[in-house]
Amino acid sequence: MFAVIKTGGKQYKVQKDDKLLVEKLEGEEGAKITLDEVLMIADGKTSKIGEPLVKGAKVEATVVAQTRGPKITVFKKKRRQNYRRKKGHRQDLTMIQITNIKAA
Repeated sequence: MFAVIKTGGKQYKVQKDDKLLVEKLEGEEGAKITLDEVLMIADGKTSKIGEPLVKGAKVEATVVAQTRGPKITVFKKKRRQNYRRKKGHRQDLTMIQITNIKAA
């Protein structure tokens, strides 16, 4: 059984025991979270596609770690104007492990 969920503006295809990095979610390590925005659920024979969400469907997960992504350099320049700006950015991420997928 797998599900397609939406979190942090992105969509992920998940199965039980999958580990994935998503945009930062609230919760400490070991906390249980519920993802309600389920777009699709399918097992071997049947599938339910939401309009836009599948009613009553939930995906349960556990927070494994709160981490940060790689550093990205943001550089702006306007030629011949002596304008240069350099900034760095690291995105906050949460590693979660899918524990259960519940259909409606």
